[in-house]
Amino acid sequence: MIPAEQALAQVFALVTPLATEEVELPRLAGRVLRAPVTAQRDQPPFPASAMDGYAVSTDTNSYRVIGEAAAGHAFAGRLTAGEAVRIFTGAPVPDGADRVIIQEDVTRTGDQITLTHPLDAALHIRAQGSDFKAGDQISAPRRLRPVELALLAAMNCPRATVSRRPDVAIIATGDELVMPGETPRPDQIIASNAFALKAMAEAEGARARILPIAHDTEASLRAVLELAADADLIVTIGGASVGDHDLVGPVVDAMGASRAFYKVAMRPGKPLMAGRLGQALLLGLPGNPVSSIVCGHLFMRPALRAMQGLGAYPMQTATAALERDLPANGPRTHYMRASLGPGGTIAPHPNQDSALLGVLCQADALLIHPAGDGARKAGEQMRYIPL
Repeated sequence: MIPAEQALAQVFALVTPLATEEVELPRLAGRVLRAPVTAQRDQPPFPASAMDGYAVSTDTNSYRVIGEAAAGHAFAGRLTAGEAVRIFTGAPVPDGADRVIIQEDVTRTGDQITLTHPLDAALHIRAQGSDFKAGDQISAPRRLRPVELALLAAMNCPRATVSRRPDVAIIATGDELVMPGETPRPDQIIASNAFALKAMAEAEGARARILPIAHDTEASLRAVLELAADADLIVTIGGASVGDHDLVGPVVDAMGASRAFYKVAMRPGKPLMAGRLGQALLLGLPGNPVSSIVCGHLFMRPALRAMQGLGAYPMQTATAALERDLPANGPRTHYMRASLGPGGTIAPHPNQDSALLGVLCQADALLIHPAGDGARKAGEQMRYIPL
């Protein structure tokens, strides 16, 4: 067995960064930007009013209103002393104006306005380029959130260069499995892990597909693996241990796979395998639901991020104070299902059985109990991975 950190490093060494493509702005949500984007104009592109009110040229008590400026409709003339233009938020400030008086601070009679309150210190004008200037850039790599899409649009950039979406093929294995909606025999269970892994992969920007369940024969497993020949990442579920019906290792070896490691000093998830099969990264995950999903968080998600150019980084961690004492750990790092509490606390669930999906659904964190770590007292700070 190798430590989890070493296993992740070997997974990263197997990753091949994906090619890039140019994508139109409406389809950029969640994509990974791979080349900087340069603003084509200033924002705002002109001095703009920050309030509804009156643009004026000098400070006095009364002004004559000579026109109006609204968003998309600039006032064409120039202000001189004692003149004002009725202006609305976002409208270009007329030439000659040096401030906007908010409408609550004046009274208006016909074309005359008179101050009713002393002028405040704010000029209520957004300077040209105060948000960004032509030539400013959005740096890469980064995942494009909704706010970046708005920024791209404001920069007048209708497209961007992003990573191609990873293609992920997910294969559940075992005669005991049937798909949801089917009628299982008394000795069968419903395949569930693939749906969590598919959702996790898609949340990382991948296109994921669930292939047919591979039965416990070499011919069946080989046939399903051949359906994944064009994938960037192949994820198998179950069959990666050393029992008589655990066929993933022998079959992928016979298909020419190169294996980097097998078995990791972690719980849940010890029977984890990684390598390459053809052009694809291969991850052989355990069959127990919690083991499979935890390995998906720890290995599949970082691998997908690395494929898209976001770097070789483990999942981010935070720290919290233990709510209760924790006994000493054994020789494998334990990723414990846990719940975050008020005041920056964390409580591991009492039942850590790797078959219990219900407990994982209650958890919002994986508490990291290092291999060989001694007993911990309530109140001690420990690292965790947010879920």
